[in-house]
Amino acid sequence: MLTGRAPKAAMVVAQQIIKDAGRAHLSAGDLLPSERAMLEQYRIGRGTLREALRLLEFQGVIELRPGPGGGPVMTDPDASHLASSLILLMQLNDAPFGVIVEARAALEPMISRLAAERISARTLVELGDNVDRMRGSLNDRHEFLEANKRFHDLIAWSSGNPLFGYLADSLLGIMDGTAIGIDYPPHHREAILDAHAQIYEALVARDPIGSERCMREHIDAYRRYAERKYPDLLGQVIPWDRTLG
Repeated sequence: MLTGRAPKAAMVVAQQIIKDAGRAHLSAGDLLPSERAMLEQYRIGRGTLREALRLLEFQGVIELRPGPGGGPVMTDPDASHLASSLILLMQLNDAPFGVIVEARAALEPMISRLAAERISARTLVELGDNVDRMRGSLNDRHEFLEANKRFHDLIAWSSGNPLFGYLADSLLGIMDGTAIGIDYPPHHREAILDAHAQIYEALVARDPIGSERCMREHIDAYRRYAERKYPDLLGQVIPWDRTLG
């Protein structure tokens, strides 16, 4: 019976390093043991250890700081590595931008419903400030879109489900379609602002049904806008290099 290839030694070591870091309750900014200590602890060669550390660095889990007092340091990884992997897989499967729109339509209303039940008072304040920020940046496209990303990010993480948080966060940089040329003129920004204000009010009211409905209407409006103004772009595959940098 085929069971697949055994994992590479470096991957096994990388996994053990993370397990041991968890047991030691290490967090962002904490140094891992020295290279000499890890060589003795894991009984491996220097090449295998360095490959394991590079794997962890590539995943954004650690940072390798040079010089005296440096070494492998734990970080607080964001979702950019997940986003890069997802877009690479989409490109390899010729999956177009339209599948991201479908994913938003399926996920975000549910996320918003959960957030209405679980969002903290502190995050509601931040969300209200975010709506004000969008209102004040209607004539600043870059600032407006940054606030738009933050709005959806706050709601995703307020769902209480970290998987939803990472999935939404990983795609927020490309969900709006600017990576492939979708634009948002001032009049459309106003429509987005109105939708966000309605979602915010539903969240403040702790109204799961209303929050879900408002988010669904918001995403549906986005889909109709993209279909009407940029029908060709919905069928375009996002190149992997658009997510790097």
